[in-house]
Amino acid sequence: MLTTRRTLLKLSALGAAATAAPSLLYSTVARAEKPLNILILGGTGFTGPHQVRYALARGHKLTLFNRGRKEVEWPGEVEELTGDRNTGNVDALKDRKWDVCIDNPTSVPFWVRDVGQVLAGNVDQYIFISTISVFSDNSKPNMAEDGALAVYEGEDPLKETRDSLMANMALYGPLKAACEQEAQKQFGDKATIIRPGLIVGPGDETDRFSYWPVRIAQGGDVLALPMDDPMQFIDARDLAEWTIRMAEARAYGIYNATGPDYELSTAATLYGCRAVTTTGARLRFASAEFLAENNVAPWAELPVWVPGSGETAGFARVNCQKAIKAGLTFRPLATTASETIAWWNSLPAERRVLRAGLKPEREKELLAKL
Repeated sequence: MLTTRRTLLKLSALGAAATAAPSLLYSTVARAEKPLNILILGGTGFTGPHQVRYALARGHKLTLFNRGRKEVEWPGEVEELTGDRNTGNVDALKDRKWDVCIDNPTSVPFWVRDVGQVLAGNVDQYIFISTISVFSDNSKPNMAEDGALAVYEGEDPLKETRDSLMANMALYGPLKAACEQEAQKQFGDKATIIRPGLIVGPGDETDRFSYWPVRIAQGGDVLALPMDDPMQFIDARDLAEWTIRMAEARAYGIYNATGPDYELSTAATLYGCRAVTTTGARLRFASAEFLAENNVAPWAELPVWVPGSGETAGFARVNCQKAIKAGLTFRPLATTASETIAWWNSLPAERRVLRAGLKPEREKELLAKL
């Protein structure tokens, strides 16, 4: 059994601590020994703003390159360059040098090729944010960085576009793997590849992880997951801050980067979310068999979860020891859950409709059968 009474008591204590003491602001972060000149491709999405704020607090010089469609108020000076990688317009990057380039939003290999042709030789490190979805076999637990990768079986990965990917999301893993290979081709031993799992926390517009703390905070009976299946995810702030520290350390190579640093069960996750709420939600755990019999779709209707056996036995058991040894740390679950709820409650009423998870009518129907 992954879930123990000691674990649940620990999570309850962390929940109380998280609601009593908010996380430290970046204003308390120590400055880096050597300031870097950092280029961030993207920078205004989910993870990027955390990278920017943390890097500024560490004393680094920041340049962002994106389409210029979002206005963000930064707590310091940030140079902003505009272009469009969809059309191959990366002219603003020509004839410039940076210490580090962090590439956040890329899912198609020609984006990597295009910036490589401009930046190779002009940056000392290229950090590509990939995904654990690059692995070809999710049935094997403890997959390390050298695990077999998904293979692109189309005509030419460099001809794939964002539109073709969105039309066929089965290409996501193979194209991310092809992106990694293109990064290594363009930047050689100056490439760093980081493979996060599901990225979660305040500001996540997908509502996948958010579904659980928000739904539990609503109270009542909650259809819960099979108790002892594993879960892995990483707070966007943990990923962002560690990425900047990897740039400071000039750490190269490939790193799986999801969390936490222990095997976390579904029950412990949901009890941890409940510990930071006051509504007394009742978690009603369903078996994998019940969910299958009632055609409940893993990940889609019950986010962050896939069965912990069979062909997905290894999906939430990825080996991240290399990243942890390289300094990856994790906020407590209670902090992520409580601050996600606080962010959710700050949104306009029209936005506070969950985009992921079971619809209320569907959940009520399933609970009646349980």
